[in-house]
Amino acid sequence: MTLKRLVGYFVRGCLVSAPLGLTVYILYTILHAIDQLLPIGIPGVGLLLTLALVTIVGMLTSNVIGRSVVESTDRALKRLPLVKLIYTSIKDLINAFMGDKKSFNRPVAVTLNPATGLKTLGFITRDGLHALDMPMHVAVYFPQSYNFAGYLAVVPREQVESLDVNSAELMTFIISGGVSGLGVGQSLLPPASMR
Repeated sequence: MTLKRLVGYFVRGCLVSAPLGLTVYILYTILHAIDQLLPIGIPGVGLLLTLALVTIVGMLTSNVIGRSVVESTDRALKRLPLVKLIYTSIKDLINAFMGDKKSFNRPVAVTLNPATGLKTLGFITRDGLHALDMPMHVAVYFPQSYNFAGYLAVVPREQVESLDVNSAELMTFIISGGVSGLGVGQSLLPPASMR
């Protein structure tokens, strides 16, 4: 067996094991940190207690009294200057993915250059920006590939085309740089004879 082939196997092994290893490491670090906060020396108890606490909070907030307590707390936190910024940002981000007002459920392709047909993929987060005096524009969020960030652009409505795809699949496709999601393994381009 040659050195070149061994190096090739090593690189291929890294490509497979690195994402798995990093995921396991991050999960272990989070669970270990939760366990360290508790005086009990049994590993995994932190996870069980966290799951139980979140479930209990969910049960308590599903009745009228619990909802009013949550709404009062929400109003109080929104009045504190620095806390308001952090709290509302986190709350809006979580609601964008999981809440009743999901924001990333309208996938679109935006034409950046009509002459070349260059497009970028994103999600409409708000229609008609009347507050900015731009009623014929929409807010489009563009997630970045291999990053947990993105940017927001205000785009003329006529440059935005809705896509008939699953939002989670499109997000996976964008964040992975086009490597995952939307039928991986299937060619998205027509055969060379049709181009």
